[in-house]
Amino acid sequence: MNTRNGLQNRATLASKVPQQKCSPTSEDFDVKRNLLLKSALALAIASPLMASAESSLVTGSGSAVARLDLQVIIPGVLFLGVGTGHEQVANGNMPTVDAIIFDYTTNADQVGLTGSPAGAIYDTNGGFLGNGAVPVRVFGNNGQVTITATNPTTLNNGSDTIPFSDMSVVSDNPNLPAPGFSGGTSQPVLAGRVTNHTANWTYSYANSTAPAAGTYTGRVTYTASTL
Repeated sequence: MNTRNGLQNRATLASKVPQQKCSPTSEDFDVKRNLLLKSALALAIASPLMASAESSLVTGSGSAVARLDLQVIIPGVLFLGVGTGHEQVANGNMPTVDAIIFDYTTNADQVGLTGSPAGAIYDTNGGFLGNGAVPVRVFGNNGQVTITATNPTTLNNGSDTIPFSDMSVVSDNPNLPAPGFSGGTSQPVLAGRVTNHTANWTYSYANSTAPAAGTYTGRVTYTASTL
């Protein structure tokens, strides 16, 4: 009887002893952190595949179908080349500025006789078509292209001048007309939203005045723009 009571008393005392809880160590935190990092990395790697790939599984007979989208990105492009730079679409900008020269050295007696052509008409490039013609190309893929010509009112040799109105230009391609000088504009023919034309623009000098001796220079600037 006493033995039984002693065992019960010891059991009661044992139940009243507070249980010690084990606090997590720094190693436990490191393990958990590494597991979280690995899980996040695995999810990040798998996410693009889950978002962009398709698959299907068929058991037995049937057809499994998976689709893939293909895309081509085309940027908007606008190119204008006059003279040397007319073939430089692939290479971008070409800084060379050419010149057409109307030289009356060999037929000076014709100076001032309206309509009389220069004895020699050539270009600084040396490889154009002759007779005042230069190759031109325009390419655009984002709507109607407008070409505008701007220039001073005169060709100058010091204080001496020739009116720019004595200069003119025509195109051999109606799909790429040449704009007139002094603010003239032209619109190449559009196909859908794409413009892609070449032409030869031929320049002429009217020879309507008898200017003082010298070399007269005037520059026309062509600007292509889309609406």
